[in-house]
Amino acid sequence: MAYELDKKLVIGVSSRALFDMSMENDIFERQGVEAFCKYQVEHENEVLGPGPGFALIRSLLHINKLPGQEGRVEVIIMSRNSADTSLRVFNSIEHYGLDITRAALASGAQLAPYLNAFKTDLFLSAYEDDVTSAIRAGIAAGVIYSDGIHHYSIPEKEEKAQIRIAFDGDAVLFSDESERIFQENGLEAFEANERENAKDTLKQGPFAKLLKTISDLQKEFPPDKVPIRTALVTSRNAPAHERVIRTLRAWNVRIDEAFFLGGVSKKDVLEAFGAQIFFDDQAVHTERASEVVPAARVPSAGREERKD
Repeated sequence: MAYELDKKLVIGVSSRALFDMSMENDIFERQGVEAFCKYQVEHENEVLGPGPGFALIRSLLHINKLPGQEGRVEVIIMSRNSADTSLRVFNSIEHYGLDITRAALASGAQLAPYLNAFKTDLFLSAYEDDVTSAIRAGIAAGVIYSDGIHHYSIPEKEEKAQIRIAFDGDAVLFSDESERIFQENGLEAFEANERENAKDTLKQGPFAKLLKTISDLQKEFPPDKVPIRTALVTSRNAPAHERVIRTLRAWNVRIDEAFFLGGVSKKDVLEAFGAQIFFDDQAVHTERASEVVPAARVPSAGREERKD
């Protein structure tokens, strides 16, 4: 019987998102693919350090150890590397005791066609082209930052801590329709539109399905034992809050904490929340956030980012 992925939370993660491969990537960019491949083979018995997505992935895998949740989370290595150069990655996975047994190794080819084949709910990568292709294929995906606070040893106790995931609203959980009004016509037009359409649900964005999947998982646990806690961290404020609240209610999804910041920096709120990952569509927010928490930018093709 085939191994079914339909009812699992499937996370696709690149080797650079899971492990610290900053030096190896520098070799690739400066010396080319042959030098990179040679280095990886020569150092395949050297364990890679944790990368920006390591703590999140290890914590998600711990859900499989909870009663009644065996096999609920499936993590798949998805990389443009070849099988030959990926032996070091699998040796590192074994070293850390990560329950990751499946991989899609494309040897330079596009990964997007395989994401739906693996029923992927979330794809994390440091390579923007693959993330953009994933978004276009209807899959939640983010370009994870590999610099900043994340080059450190992660205590074992973190894997058992409650997983905390934070989302921006427009162009992430919701479509960018309202945000485009802001960009094209300004704040006054945006607020007027949201007030006028307060009772109309927002259209789904690239992370709506993922939020619903997480919400369904949360409902299987008693309130004091839920393994994942979510937060909405948005630049919206009153009167634009009502439409968001009504949309989440209509979707029948759970958001544990919501922050309507109205231009206040997201960085300090995310640090206080203790996010293991934060998704936002604007580099100005993800770059600042990545100083204190792991962050991933959600690209939106054809849309210019606003810098306020």
